[in-house]
Amino acid sequence: MRIALFQPDIPQNTGTILRFCACLNVEAHIIEPAGFPTSDRHFRRSGMDYLDQVSIVRHDSWLKFEQWRKTAGCRLILLTTKGERPYFEQRYQPTDVLMLGRESAGVPDDVAAAADARVVIPMQPGLRSLNIAMAAAVVTGEALRQTQFAQ
Repeated sequence: MRIALFQPDIPQNTGTILRFCACLNVEAHIIEPAGFPTSDRHFRRSGMDYLDQVSIVRHDSWLKFEQWRKTAGCRLILLTTKGERPYFEQRYQPTDVLMLGRESAGVPDDVAAAADARVVIPMQPGLRSLNIAMAAAVVTGEALRQTQFAQ
């Protein structure tokens, strides 16, 4: 299982997600450009000393990420408020990449169109979205339950 962050723009959320990835041994992919340098103090603080424990793969662009993904044979599962299926109805595979968009703008239409599936976390009417790190934890937990913990 992998998590990909598409052009993340809030350092605290990225640090938190990378810490989460370290704790659960989930590979993290960052699709550039990010909206902050990795020396940002908020990024370093939220990731704490876990940043040295996570496997991070950086991609210079969306196109480079897509080349890698196709070569690796991974499905792309996009977490989006515009998802077509609740995340718990998706059948995950161990090689899936769970992608989250920018906190401020999500992903462009062409990136959404490239996804093999678009999943949503159902929530109360009138509420927009969860924090991106919370969304990553919810969906990754289900994906890991299906692929690693349930035998």
